[in-house]
Amino acid sequence: MVHAHSLEVFAECPTNELRPANAGASGSLIHSRRSSASITIRIVSIGIRILFCVIVRLSDLKKELRASADPERARNLAWFFKTGKGQYGHGDRFIGLTVPVARRIAHRYIHLPLTDVAKLLASPIHEHRFVALEILVAQYERGNEKAVFDFYLKHTKFVNNWDLVDTSAPYIVGQHLLTRPRKILYRLAKSNSIWERRIAIVSTMMFIRAGEIEDTFAIAKLLLTDDHDLIHKAVGWMLREAGKQSAPALLGFLKENYSALPRTTLRYAIERFPASRRKRLLAG
Repeated sequence: MVHAHSLEVFAECPTNELRPANAGASGSLIHSRRSSASITIRIVSIGIRILFCVIVRLSDLKKELRASADPERARNLAWFFKTGKGQYGHGDRFIGLTVPVARRIAHRYIHLPLTDVAKLLASPIHEHRFVALEILVAQYERGNEKAVFDFYLKHTKFVNNWDLVDTSAPYIVGQHLLTRPRKILYRLAKSNSIWERRIAIVSTMMFIRAGEIEDTFAIAKLLLTDDHDLIHKAVGWMLREAGKQSAPALLGFLKENYSALPRTTLRYAIERFPASRRKRLLAG
């Protein structure tokens, strides 16, 4: 009986010369006489006979993103993400993709090499960076953990809007540190970059889901004096999530730090409380 199986590899081979080959024990699957280009290939085989190869190219990915662009939506997104002069998203560019479409396209390119992911992440186009981060999350979940974690921390300057942080930081940084030392989060919490500070607090979401809330409270305390509304919201959000694990712990934190709490943080933190308790807490 012949069993079908699939094998995924990163390979160096020419984009214009792919042909069936026998996969020997050494894993040498593609042979070429020409100069090579970095691509990713998914190989599907029965026994040892390769049936076909699927090439994942950055140029094809960008083409798919362009094909789904919507100029009117792009204008609305530019307004929503505050891209005007002096606003937090100043200079960011949009092509008008919805999140479900961007994610669907990203998941067709999860084998894109990190060298190409880096190029996509450095793009001035917001959706390019979003898709790059979705690919990184997928690669992390498929087992490329250390490489993706290190890559992410080296490229945080491109994770430069709140949605980009929220779609990636918990699932790469938070997940990676779930069983590892977390000092890096305390360093990020003191960063001059608003986005690194948001990464620090939002990453603790994965700790909260595991029932660990101490780091959330500790990092939240470091950020109470932050002057940016996006940090106030993120801290309040994570405090609210921590409160789902322990309402008494959240109430204790709010009481201990009440005078320092930004109003937005407090409102977010107590959203799930009964109306009567919210009213008392807001009244001091």
